[in-house]
Amino acid sequence: MALLIWTMVGLALWHFTVFLPDNFWGGIVGAFCGALVGSIVFGLLINLGIPSEDDTNLLTGFEAIPGALAGMGFVWWLGVRQMRAAGATAPVH
Repeated sequence: MALLIWTMVGLALWHFTVFLPDNFWGGIVGAFCGALVGSIVFGLLINLGIPSEDDTNLLTGFEAIPGALAGMGFVWWLGVRQMRAAGATAPVH
């Protein structure tokens, strides 16, 4: 159950990337992957595994927020790095 919660929180936070310039590595799909992988990996690291259904509570959802933000931040950094290497500037929206 916790894995589902972490996935849904990562997905929910990913929706806010529509308000950011598209500098993510892989575009919006890269931001999606970064949010999901980051939230799941961070949740697994905090709990040292997947908690049972009885161990999930409201705070389980909050555990995924730093991981999703870190995952999207990492994918953003990769995208900006790739754009600088190609000599391109940020797209204007």
